[in-house]
Amino acid sequence: MREIRLCRAELVVAGTAVAWVLAQICYPLTEGAARDRVTVLVVLLATATALAHATLTRGARYAAGFLVIVSGLGLLAEILGTATGFPFGCYDYAVDRIGPALAGVPLVVPLAWTGGVYPVWVVAGLLVRRPAARIGLTALGAVGWDLFLDPQMVAAGQWLWCDTDAGLPGLEQIPLTNYAGWFGVGLLMAGVLTVWERWSGPPRRASVAVPVAVFLWTWLGSALAHAVFLDLPASAAYGAVGMGLLGIPLLGWLARSPRG
Repeated sequence: MREIRLCRAELVVAGTAVAWVLAQICYPLTEGAARDRVTVLVVLLATATALAHATLTRGARYAAGFLVIVSGLGLLAEILGTATGFPFGCYDYAVDRIGPALAGVPLVVPLAWTGGVYPVWVVAGLLVRRPAARIGLTALGAVGWDLFLDPQMVAAGQWLWCDTDAGLPGLEQIPLTNYAGWFGVGLLMAGVLTVWERWSGPPRRASVAVPVAVFLWTWLGSALAHAVFLDLPASAAYGAVGMGLLGIPLLGWLARSPRG
């Protein structure tokens, strides 16, 4: 009976992941208000996938803690960032585009932190065992993900940077301070998550196939989408390299993993 429940729970996790992928595929096919709605849907499904898998592997208490830690710290960082320019640089969100906001930050944004960081966190844990190494690798993976995310959302007009000529070649509109801020916030999140996992006890027996697949889709699928469908070749290249810092070792890990 327990095996049946586990199988059903894994199907739910896989189902949310498939729905998330389908929503992402719809993104370049829409524009205007419809694209804004798809953006929100993508975030909600990414968060649901992350929390469903976290619940499956470590229980509802762990999943709730993950949400509070990552989305909570993400919200605080975004509020501080929009108010003071620290830690990311000076920027502002568009008004009334992707749902209600708190202190100028759309509430869907901190949820995006949870949906995006979770697969990076899981993959980092597969690649390294030392907590300090996992923390650093998670922060690097978060920056790699943002090399896709920020250019896409800036191109869509979801937020605007004050300094638009201090970024990477081809992405001058996004200042380098943004990535430094992401790395710092990623380190903080991963550090707190390390403590939280110790308090939460050992994981239950469950597959990591979904977060691994989500990571690979985000890495490779985003590179393709940015290069071919969204006319963002620079972010396609930077994001592919950035997430590849985890993605290439992950492919090696998958090749070495026993089948069956």
